[in-house]
Amino acid sequence: MTKYKIKSGDSVRVIAGDHKGEEGKVLEILTKKNRALVEGVNMVSKHKKPSATNPQGGIEKIEAPIHISNLMLLEKDQPVRVGYRLEGGKKIRFSKKSDKAI
Repeated sequence: MTKYKIKSGDSVRVIAGDHKGEEGKVLEILTKKNRALVEGVNMVSKHKKPSATNPQGGIEKIEAPIHISNLMLLEKDQPVRVGYRLEGGKKIRFSKKSDKAI
């Protein structure tokens, strides 16, 4: 299993691709595909068939996964690189810009 510097719940900014500059919260990390679902980013139209929960059916807008390499963690609305270090026997993430724990 690959270890990523971005986790669910983190605020991120897209740094490359069609959605460059957009920001959102990470909803889910898809480790097998090296992708992440980010709230409000990479919206696609999905055609839904009528069902019991949605009798009308129709077209829904949902988030599509975006590659993890195109995302950068935000700290105080500024993108930062992330590092790891041991503090008190625990491995923690820290911002390389401010040198503070995340």
